[in-house]
Amino acid sequence: MNNEKVTRICREVQRRLEEEHIGCFEGMDQPLFLISNQYPGVWLEHVYDSVFHAMQDPSKLYLAENTLMLFINRQNEEGQLPCYVLDPAKSKAYGNPVGFGQIQECVSFAKLCLMVCRMSGKKELTERCYAACEKWVAWLRKYRMTTGRGLVELFVGFDTGHDNSGRLEGLSHKGNYAEAGKAASAAVLPPNDEVAPVLAVDMNCNFYATLRALSEMAADLGISAEAERWSREAEDVKRLLLTLCYNAEDRFFYDVDKNGNQRKFLSSTVFHLFMEGVLDEARDANVIEGLLAHIRDPREFATPYPYPSMAICDPSCAGHKDFNCWGYYTQGLIALRTTMWMERYGLVEEHELLCRRWVEAWTEHFEELKMGQELDPLTGIPTKSSEWYSSTMLFYLYAARRIGAWKE
Repeated sequence: MNNEKVTRICREVQRRLEEEHIGCFEGMDQPLFLISNQYPGVWLEHVYDSVFHAMQDPSKLYLAENTLMLFINRQNEEGQLPCYVLDPAKSKAYGNPVGFGQIQECVSFAKLCLMVCRMSGKKELTERCYAACEKWVAWLRKYRMTTGRGLVELFVGFDTGHDNSGRLEGLSHKGNYAEAGKAASAAVLPPNDEVAPVLAVDMNCNFYATLRALSEMAADLGISAEAERWSREAEDVKRLLLTLCYNAEDRFFYDVDKNGNQRKFLSSTVFHLFMEGVLDEARDANVIEGLLAHIRDPREFATPYPYPSMAICDPSCAGHKDFNCWGYYTQGLIALRTTMWMERYGLVEEHELLCRRWVEAWTEHFEELKMGQELDPLTGIPTKSSEWYSSTMLFYLYAARRIGAWKE
């Protein structure tokens, strides 16, 4: 590896992050950490970007705090968090700059709140986050548990953030649901859908982590009875995930349609079981062993440029899109989120390899496409999707430093 070139790229990425990815929306005076020029705002699934940035550089903690408040301040009266908040100056094509048409949480917002609150040490921030996340849980229970199965339900494809994935096959709305040409509220179940409401593995891992985070925030605030209640409720969600979504024969977790049928796609959604801490290393050792067999299999997820958004052996990969496809490509978001789980579950060597492959691929292709959204998991060639993508840049810096290719 050409460490001199890696160092030059890292410095350019640092400059780009500082000069182009920190800024205020029109009419606002609170700086935010921005995604890319292709995305005219901040999506709920990208909140971890600002949190990770603060973890790597504590002087950027204010960006993480501002990002949390960006969403909390726009939470609707019933408790729904926006799926995105856009810069009014750049989002005319979207209509309303605050989106409520899908969930697209992808990483538990409450868990990220807990992380930021503990970094900041501000009791008032913890109180504000606790109240907001409690309302968010109430909204999910009211509108996204319609079949009485005790788990959160997927209504539309954009709920997952897994655009163009095979796991959305059969849904009547693979994006969001529109009424009179406008995105309907995410509280509305599209009529006559043959698949939805779906019990989505990733969404319920997020929900588990949200309940766990509320338990820990309550404990931090000295509300012990509430802490115990949230903890019990989290365990209920875990039990239902194992009962309804786990397939012991396949040793894999699948989404479940409205009729109780498991939807057998080998999706990266299972990474969320680790990422959100659902699985306990001792109590769930057998389940972990089975999942890691899939993750370590080169015919599935351990591709030359790990980890694809769908196991490459899954038949749905044959029809993958040319870009922005969570049904095949290795995603910058997946790579960045590995920092939340791989070491905890003992995948140190695998994480080192991922870091090396990520740096190699983006270093080799830097002149063609600068830090895009995704890579081909077999060739390492990037698609032409969202140049200067925040998650990719953050992970490149982290990975280059970790493997010793860049020393500041």
